[in-house]
Amino acid sequence: MTRRLADVSTSARLAAPGEGLGQDELALAARNHGLPLEAMRYDITPPGLHYVLTHYDIPHVPDDAAWRLTVNGRVRHPLSLSPAQLRTRPAVTTRVTLECAGNGRALLTPRPVSQPWLVEAVGTAEWTGVPLRLLLDEAGVASDAVDVVFTGADHGVERGVEQDYQRSLPLDIATGDEPEVLVAYAMNGQPLPPQHGSPLRLVVPGWYGMAHVKWLRDVTVVDTPFTGFQQSVAYRIRQGPEEAGEPVTRIAPRALLIPPGFPDFMSRTRVVAPGPVRLEGRAWSGRAPVTSVEVSTDGGVTWHRAELEPDHGHRWAWRRWSRMWSPVPGTHVLSARAYDEAGNAQPLEQPWNRGGFANNLVQRVPVFCTDPASR
Repeated sequence: MTRRLADVSTSARLAAPGEGLGQDELALAARNHGLPLEAMRYDITPPGLHYVLTHYDIPHVPDDAAWRLTVNGRVRHPLSLSPAQLRTRPAVTTRVTLECAGNGRALLTPRPVSQPWLVEAVGTAEWTGVPLRLLLDEAGVASDAVDVVFTGADHGVERGVEQDYQRSLPLDIATGDEPEVLVAYAMNGQPLPPQHGSPLRLVVPGWYGMAHVKWLRDVTVVDTPFTGFQQSVAYRIRQGPEEAGEPVTRIAPRALLIPPGFPDFMSRTRVVAPGPVRLEGRAWSGRAPVTSVEVSTDGGVTWHRAELEPDHGHRWAWRRWSRMWSPVPGTHVLSARAYDEAGNAQPLEQPWNRGGFANNLVQRVPVFCTDPASR
C-alpha cells in the first residue's frame, strides 16, 4: 500500500486524560534542551547552556564561504551576500533574552502533544550582526511591500506539509529600530554555533523564538501577507482546531527563580537549612519593560516586593531580582511574578490554548527546609 506524507506526519493533538509522555515527545525532549535554571546566575548565557529548539535537522555547514544570503522580491536592487561581506558592514551587538513560544506547554491540562517544555526554554545572549533595516534600505523596498519573509535552510515535514522553515514580519517591524532586527553572525562574541543557526540567523528582540529564523538564507519582500505553515497554521493561539486564532508575537512577562539550596536527584525538590536564604532570579517581557517582581514563599497566598536591578541599558534582556527569606523547618512552595510597564502580569491560573503557546503561569518551586534537631 502506498503511504503519503500525512501517514508519517500526524495532526496536532491533545494528550488523553492521564496519558504520560510518549516516545515521540521524549525524542523531541532529547533533541531540544532547556536552560538549567541555576545557569540564570550568568548575565549572559554560555551557548551550550542556552535553550535550543530545532524543528527539523541542524543543517551541516562545513564552511560558510559558499553560503549566500539573498535579499529579493519586491526590491529594486536584489542582494546576494556572503557572511564575509556581511561582516564588513556596520555591526550592532544587542543583548536579547530568547524564549520558546511553547515554554510551559507540558504543564497544561490537557497537554498539547509537542516539545514538552516545563519552564526552562529560555536564554540570554549578546548577538552581533547587521541591522536588517540597513539591508532592506540598500535593496530598495518597493512601495507596495507588505511583509518580509525569512527562509531557513532547515527542511522537513510537519502535519503533512513538506517545507523549509519560513516566518515573516510585517514591513514596519522588519524596517524598524525599536526593536532593531538583526541578521546575526555572532553569539557572545564568537561565530554562531551550529545549533544556534550558523552561519546566519535572524534576531527579533522581544519576540518569541519562532521569529528568530536560524540558518537564514533568503529574505524576500512580498506585496501580500505571508500565509506559510509556520505563520498561519502553527504558532497561533486558538481554542479549537478550526479557529484561525491570534498570531504569537511578543514575549509575555515572566519571572523565574534560581532554585535555592540543593536538589533531590529525581523530584528536584530543593533542600535548604533554616536561616537567611537569598532568593533571586530573572524577569523579562517583550511587551514592555519589567517594572516590578513579587515573591511568594507560601504557594501564592501572600506576595512581597523583590528588589529589581536596573536594566543597565539592555532593554531586551532579562533583569536580576532578589529578596531575602528566612525559612523555618518544613515544606514551602516558592513563586515569583513579574509585571511590566504596559500593565501585563503573570497569571496565577494559566489560560489554556490548543498549541500551548505564550504560557507565563507563575513558577512553583517546592522547597524542604531541614530541621537540625531531627538529624
